[in-house]
Amino acid sequence: MTLPSRTVPLLEQFDFACERLLGRLAGPVMDSGNGVDIGVTPLGDDEYLWEPVPDCWSVRRRGDGPGARATVLAGAGDWGRDSADSPHPFPPPFTTIAWRLSHLTEMLSLRAEYTDGGRALTRDDHRTPGDAAGAVAAFETASAAWREALTGADDTALDTVGYSTYPNGSDAEDPFVDIVWWVNQEVLHHGAEIALLRDLYRARPS
Repeated sequence: MTLPSRTVPLLEQFDFACERLLGRLAGPVMDSGNGVDIGVTPLGDDEYLWEPVPDCWSVRRRGDGPGARATVLAGAGDWGRDSADSPHPFPPPFTTIAWRLSHLTEMLSLRAEYTDGGRALTRDDHRTPGDAAGAVAAFETASAAWREALTGADDTALDTVGYSTYPNGSDAEDPFVDIVWWVNQEVLHHGAEIALLRDLYRARPS
């Protein structure tokens, strides 16, 4: 299928954001922004779970229970992500790299599921890895799934309200092209947050 002209810049932006984030997480090099490659130390488990301030929300072993102000560890498996029923705590808890990466991965994989998948999985089915390498691999798989869903959408689909039936967003009320834009900004802004946390971890007092 030939991609609709509206999809092309959005897909290029999504690819760029994912490539930048994966480069910042896994290396071995990343584009500095001006075409120069700089070396990257792959994300390690300590950094993945690093809590730079007290009472962070993170990813935790299910047996340890949720963190401060969280009421549940979302997802399936041995690890879960700190969460709470609405209304969420205010001010929002500071979140770790693990939390942010899990959030992105869940959003991408479930949005793909509710666009061209079985439309059956829920947040309760999502598994969050407890290790950095597993989390990076899961993000890469989820971003590829969303990309495939996006490239399967024609012009009519882009204008269709509810083309994606993802239940944890505004998908049922918005045309699909608006959802595509929203997903891009989620990857861009959380990717930037994760990159900053990597800088802070590297510069922390020893």
